[in-house]
Amino acid sequence: MKLIIAIIRDSDNEPVSQALVGGNFRVTRVASTGGFLRRGSSTLMIGTEEDRVDNAIEILRNNLAPPSEPGSNRATLFVMNVEHFHQI
Repeated sequence: MKLIIAIIRDSDNEPVSQALVGGNFRVTRVASTGGFLRRGSSTLMIGTEEDRVDNAIEILRNNLAPPSEPGSNRATLFVMNVEHFHQI
């Protein structure tokens, strides 16, 4: 099991979340702030099987708006191993 943590712009939250849910991924959104100008960000937590990580990243890539400035990032992604996963 893997956990993808995706830090994206607030304006990308809805299209990205909808596309992930449409791809049968479960998504949890956490409002966050960061960066040099303290712009609003959304942090998405996506739990998935290891063989679906590339698919989730491709959905993210295809549903993020183009960068606002040349050379700027559209998202920051962390992919981590999950030792235990429980739903209660």
